Amino acid sequence: MVSRPAEFCPRCGSALETITFDGRERANCPACDRVVWHNPVPCAGVAVVDGGGDETGRDGDRHTEPAVLCVKRGVPPGVGEWTIPGGHMEVGEEPAAAAARELEEETGISVDPDALEILDATNLPPRTGKHVVTIHYVVERSATTGVPSAGSDAMDARFFSPGEFDASDEAFRPIHEQRFRAAAARFE
Repeated sequence: MVSRPAEFCPRCGSALETITFDGRERANCPACDRVVWHNPVPCAGVAVVDGGGDETGRDGDRHTEPAVLCVKRGVPPGVGEWTIPGGHMEVGEEPAAAAARELEEETGISVDPDALEILDATNLPPRTGKHVVTIHYVVERSATTGVPSAGSDAMDARFFSPGEFDASDEAFRPIHEQRFRAAAARFE
């Protein structure tokens, strides 16, 4: 299995050919006589929502509507764009554990994977031939610990309410704005 379309067999290095198998065109190695599967990469992310209202949020800011923890990307793709914290699952890792790990790596915020609720699952449009399926989780800020700080692959980590984000000149990475708004709406 490969995450991007292969030109050569990952087992023997032979040039791949295209065959029809199970009703779809697939890459096939004529030397090994095996299909080289091109499958989506599993990812997981989590939106941490600070409830809003008249109280000051745990991030020290006062939000009048629910605010969602976001990270500003510091590495390609999308340097400078905001996203919901998340990333690739590791081998043998459960999706909720991957989301919790990515959250802590990118923001310094910790959460028990058992506290996460599924928000959505998406099949993202392919980028450079790579297909990604992401399981999106949501959790209330009160179930987390830590102070937001940008991890090694982020330029910034902070809470935004939809109104605050709309009033800014910042931009979301495609698809992430939908999850951001859905997570905030979940706690209105």
